Formats: sequence, structure tokens, C-alpha cells
Amino acid sequence: MITIGLLHSTIRGDEKLIIEAAKKRGTQIKLIDVREEIFNRKTYRCDFDVALERCVSTVKGMHATYFYESLNIPVINNSSVTSICEDKFVTSLILQKAHVSTPDFAMVFNADQAQQAIKQLGGFPVVIKPPLGSWGRLLAKINDIDALETILEHKDVLGSPHQKSFYLQKYIKKPGRDIRSFVIDSITICAIYRDSPHWITNTARGGVATNCPVTKELSSLSKKASDAVGGGVLSMDVFETEDGLQINEINHTTEFKNSERPTGVSISGAIVDYCIKVAKNL
Repeated sequence: MITIGLLHSTIRGDEKLIIEAAKKRGTQIKLIDVREEIFNRKTYRCDFDVALERCVSTVKGMHATYFYESLNIPVINNSSVTSICEDKFVTSLILQKAHVSTPDFAMVFNADQAQQAIKQLGGFPVVIKPPLGSWGRLLAKINDIDALETILEHKDVLGSPHQKSFYLQKYIKKPGRDIRSFVIDSITICAIYRDSPHWITNTARGGVATNCPVTKELSSLSKKASDAVGGGVLSMDVFETEDGLQINEINHTTEFKNSERPTGVSISGAIVDYCIKVAKNL
């Protein structure tokens, strides 16, 4: 029998769905709270076949992933995919290099460079994001030079080192929504619209999820983006633009508990099936 090691730092609704999906398939789940583990290669004994990394903490999840990979335990998602997707700037670089449609962007480290970069991006408004982060936190839409100077000064004085790297992205005017597609093993299994009157549409910020048909364009773009970063279990944040769909960000430990009901798709079941497939192919 296949055993999945579920790496976590807390058990959320998403993880509960994964546990239930595993039970339905007769697959064992070993819960591993990484906060309680001693990651010592000389003494650690693994009693599971594949690890599914679901930590809320990116740092703890990354360290756990490196550890289990050092023991030749496959981890979903692997450290290569995770290291790309956890950093928005790195993700954008990879997507652009692979000719995946994505908003124009730049990285700068001071206000003078920021002003020049914004001109290169076509002028205001732009979006400034921390390279690391999730749930739509600490994003800012910059409409003019005064707002730019204020935001950058606050980040420079009060922010962590990551906040002092200024990732700028061309502002994309959305039709009151964006799309999140769920991509497992390069196949788009379902997608949702995230509707919100606010320009930030994350469901964590109040966006409402409804079913989005998986069109040929969405499926093709999502597959291309998944292949570019290394595949696995991913979700894509997608913008609808006048020139077609664009990948905004890629999530490597995606939340999905609010997406199964509107899509009618067992995302948790698909994740478990993929874990079983990886384990059987060892």
C-alpha cells in the first residue's frame, strides 16, 4: 500500500480534503508536522513512499523538501519547482524566457531606478509586489510619482530585506475578475473565476469563486507555464487581456478548498492520484 507523507505546519480545510480523498482511495496518509521533526540524516527513518509538501510556512516547507530529497524521497512539489514559484520575480523570468504570455515587469533596488523602470513599462499605474509572499498581502497599486516615493520610503525604512527588492509589474486592468486554473501533471483539471470589485481578487481578500470553463486557450497556456517551471501540482493566476490570457503568478502549495464546490472537481482527489502515480513510478 502506498503511504503519502503529508508535510504540514497546520491542518487546514485543504489538508482535510486531501486526507479524506486518500481514505476513499485506500491510501495511507502519515501526518508530519515539520515543526516537531528533527531533520538529521544520520538518524531519520522514513516510513512513507512520497512526500506532499503543504506547509503554510514557505521557509519550513523548503527546508523539509531539501531534507527529504536528500534521502531520495520524492517530494511534491520538488525543490526546483518550489524555488521558482516561491519568488515572483524568478517566476516571471522563467515564464518570459519560455515565451509564456505574462505581464511586463522589472526589478529595481532604489527610487531612481524605479522611475526609469516605470517609464519602460509604459508609465503609471504599476503594481509593486514583494517578491516573496501570498494571499495578496503587501501589494500596492502605484498611480503616480508621489505614491511611488511614499511606498518605497516605507519599504526601505520598515521592510525586511525582501521588501527592499522592488518588483514592479505593469498594471493590467481586469474585467472585475481573474482566473485561477488548477494544473496537475501539466493537465488543467478545472478553473475558477475570482470576482471582486477590488483590483486584488484573491479569495483570501474576499474574491468570490465561480466555475470557469477550461477553454483550449486556458489549457494550453497553463500547460506551457507548468512545463516552464517544472510541473507537479500547481495553480495559475491568469489575467484576461485584450491580447489574450496572461499568466500572472504560479502557486506551488495552492489552496483549493473554496474551489471544489463551484467546479464540481475533486482537486484533492487529483492531488492524491498524482502522488500515487509518482510513488508507483519510482
